[in-house]
Amino acid sequence: MHSLFNLISNHSHLFNDVPIERGFILELRKWQALCVETEGRWLFPSPVTDRPYHADSIRADYLVPTGLQLGLGRIGFHTFRHTYRAWLDETGAPVGVQQKLMRHAHVSTTMDLYGKASALAKRKANRPIVQRLLRRSATQRISIQ
Repeated sequence: MHSLFNLISNHSHLFNDVPIERGFILELRKWQALCVETEGRWLFPSPVTDRPYHADSIRADYLVPTGLQLGLGRIGFHTFRHTYRAWLDETGAPVGVQQKLMRHAHVSTTMDLYGKASALAKRKANRPIVQRLLRRSATQRISIQ
């Protein structure tokens, strides 16, 4: 029986590696120890079926209601890709690295479809320019809230 992991591992030359932080792996292992033991050693098994939950069920039963309750609208898994991209941008990660981590074939996808910067990131990037124009030193801060 082939799992997705085996298929990816056997065809790793087709994909760019995406690093997984050791701390994250340790957290996933802790979670797996709490899960129902299943034949497939699934990470998120249903106690009813011993199989993974279906993504559509998770979205419909948890993500959408929570998003509506929080005033975020009808969020889904794709929402997390946009969040991840915005957070990558805020770290100052080069665009090429962001493209690879997002697993996009073209940098234009990363920039055009996922390129919305947060207000905080825009302020942080804009501040040195404004300070230069106002002839203020980098140590003098303009408080904008």
